[in-house]
Amino acid sequence: MQKINIIGISVRTSNNNGEAARDIPELWAKFMNESILEKIHNKVDNTIYCLYTDYEKDYTMPYTTILGCAVNEMEELPEGMVSKTIEVENYQKFTAKGNINEGVVFGEWMKIWNTDLNRAYTIDFEVYSEKASDPSNAEVDIFIAVK
Repeated sequence: MQKINIIGISVRTSNNNGEAARDIPELWAKFMNESILEKIHNKVDNTIYCLYTDYEKDYTMPYTTILGCAVNEMEELPEGMVSKTIEVENYQKFTAKGNINEGVVFGEWMKIWNTDLNRAYTIDFEVYSEKASDPSNAEVDIFIAVK
């Protein structure tokens, strides 16, 4: 995997007290309702990336979620957006299959949290490509940084 430059919108959240369960759907709603995809210039394609980064320690502590697209260059950062580069690392790939609206991605995360992976807690991310264009029968790849 080569490095991937991402531009998008972000929120600081945590998995405590249902924060992420509120914050991340709100971030998705903003992304869709404000047509963020169209506001990102120099996109590689229309694949949407959901990054989990800037972990305070691990998934039980605060972290940042970024929702955006891969770009060829990051010189033009639209107002209110952030940029992040996914560096080449060791990643363990998981795939969530099924109805996105019925929580298949969250279900896959539940499995990940219950594995004994030696996680790096640098940048983990989900990839919403063409395979996720039908929400009722989607495939979403989840990449977990490992040591």
